[in-house]
Amino acid sequence: MAAANSDEILHDLSPLLRHYKDGRVERMLGSAFIQPSFDPETGVQSKDVEISAGINLSARLYLPKNASPAEKLPILLYFHGGGFVIESAFSELYQNHLNHLVAEANVVAVSVNYRLAPEHPVPAAFEDSWLALEWIATQFREEGREEWIKQHADANRVFLGGDSAGGTIAHYVALRAGIDKLKGGITLRGAFLNCPYFWGELPIADEMNHPHYSKSFLDTLWKYASPSSSQGSDDPLINPEKDPRIARLGCKRLLVHVAEKDVLRARGLLYKDILKKNGWDGEIEVVDVEGEVHVFSVFTPTSETGVAMIKKVASFINAE
Repeated sequence: MAAANSDEILHDLSPLLRHYKDGRVERMLGSAFIQPSFDPETGVQSKDVEISAGINLSARLYLPKNASPAEKLPILLYFHGGGFVIESAFSELYQNHLNHLVAEANVVAVSVNYRLAPEHPVPAAFEDSWLALEWIATQFREEGREEWIKQHADANRVFLGGDSAGGTIAHYVALRAGIDKLKGGITLRGAFLNCPYFWGELPIADEMNHPHYSKSFLDTLWKYASPSSSQGSDDPLINPEKDPRIARLGCKRLLVHVAEKDVLRARGLLYKDILKKNGWDGEIEVVDVEGEVHVFSVFTPTSETGVAMIKKVASFINAE
């Protein structure tokens, strides 16, 4: 029997990835590894840490300029985007974005390099991200070994954040924190969701004929990333409207950004209504950015709108 042609495509999810019949996965974005470093533009330092060797789970830590043990800073657990299939905490895109965000917000950040589908199908990304929050909690106990967290971070000011698929993960981790209850004495204060990848089986607004990414593409992407899901795009992991536990969200403050030209805009706007309808009693602000595209602040953190969003997130984190 002849070997499969390595150029024969099994799944084409361009411009994100191609999956070939011989098993090879070609990621078209976000695969290059950038070393942690000192960033002279922002004064932010970064380094990599291992969270769980057994599942190859790691993260990139960021420390802002002039951090001192005399001043405890908020800690931000960040989840990158990429549709659960591309990108990494170690890519140039996220290194640049986190440098600017950490400098403006003056926070200690932990950017999680969760496992990607298809090699590790959903819910791996969600489980890894929850483990990362639990790992942060252990660092404030006696056995904790990560000095940047122990010396500089405030256990009572923990925040979650993420963009696109990472925004979806941030919602999940916040919800699980309310359901399972965090151990270790840390306090989850809030979360910000940047153009979260919320979806659903029934189209709303202009999802069927949007010029950037069709509904069928995003349906296919979710099914590819989560092949074991029996609910398709109505899986509660990606459609919060279908989760009866949503009022148990484990923080009382939320900041959500959506973008005018983003196919996910309508779902981000709907998120606030879903939370309030189901009885969540926290505070949520939704910022609708005119003229912008999906996760604009990640791609262009120094643009006028990118800077404005990062300043908004910094204000949100430091409001208390």
